[in-house]
Amino acid sequence: MDSITQIALGASIAGAVAGKALGRSALLTGAVLGTLPDLDVLIDYGTAVANFTQHRGFSHSLLVLAPLSLLIAWGLSRWQPKVSYRRWLALVGLVLLTHPLLDTFTTYGTQLFWPFGRPLAINSIFIIDPLYTLPLLLGCLAFLVRPPATKTLALSLMLSTLYLGWSVTAQHWITERVKPALAAAGFGNAALMVQPMPFNTALWRATAITDETRVETVTGFFDGDNDLTLERFARDPELAQSVSHLPEARQLDWFTNGFLHYELRGQQITATDIRLGIPGAHPFTFALAEVQGSDLTALPSGQLPRPAMNPDALPVLWSRLTGKTPALCLRTLSAPLEGGNC
Repeated sequence: MDSITQIALGASIAGAVAGKALGRSALLTGAVLGTLPDLDVLIDYGTAVANFTQHRGFSHSLLVLAPLSLLIAWGLSRWQPKVSYRRWLALVGLVLLTHPLLDTFTTYGTQLFWPFGRPLAINSIFIIDPLYTLPLLLGCLAFLVRPPATKTLALSLMLSTLYLGWSVTAQHWITERVKPALAAAGFGNAALMVQPMPFNTALWRATAITDETRVETVTGFFDGDNDLTLERFARDPELAQSVSHLPEARQLDWFTNGFLHYELRGQQITATDIRLGIPGAHPFTFALAEVQGSDLTALPSGQLPRPAMNPDALPVLWSRLTGKTPALCLRTLSAPLEGGNC
């Protein structure tokens, strides 16, 4: 999730656990701890792909954060002995461990058990969702105005958690809605990812991929019985195969679970993470190799500039979200990444 949300979550937990003993400083302590796992963005791993795929790695691993909680709690108990070690451990452990657990509900991918296994992504909540964050911010504000407000903080945590549970339920409903349409279009056995559109859990994007084709559709809870609009995007399995031996191409495939679009741009082969953003405005595209005749040379990966969103995208999304527009062609939100029609 975004930094503000993680700060609000950490502050809320710390205030609920030790607000009576620490007063307003509990919120500051929780906010700092809630930010700690994301400081891995300051590490340069050497290439753009490495920086992309190793974010939310060791710093988000439960196998690292659990023992780290023991150490930090011991240090804080020496600094503020009026709070017992057990309570400090509860505060630190809950703040540090809920950070990667919450991130796992987003699409980016969280290496929850680093160094083992692939990244986990439930895909049920957008990285910024006001309806999740707002209760936490209001609880923290109530604490600042009239501490310790522990009941208010507990209520805010309950509401945000219920909303997170709703996101998983909504995702299941949408998945069941899109499966028949995809099966009828010949994509019944394709790899499928269902995730919310930006800032809400009412409008959803479903992506199904095979080696040759990707299909995208947008549907929501205000659609009624309207038929789904399927957009097809060509994939190039030969281009993907040509770079499959490159370590960074394999790393990207592992991190994205294969949800990649390969393209030849001039003499460079690029790979785009199609999970994040929308077609034409995917934020993570990497140059992997250079082609000269029949020769292919690996490049130290570099990230291409992020494409600009259509300034009219938000009104279009709002109209689609509220059901005023029965269908949405994702290509209309930005410059097209690939050719084709809805």
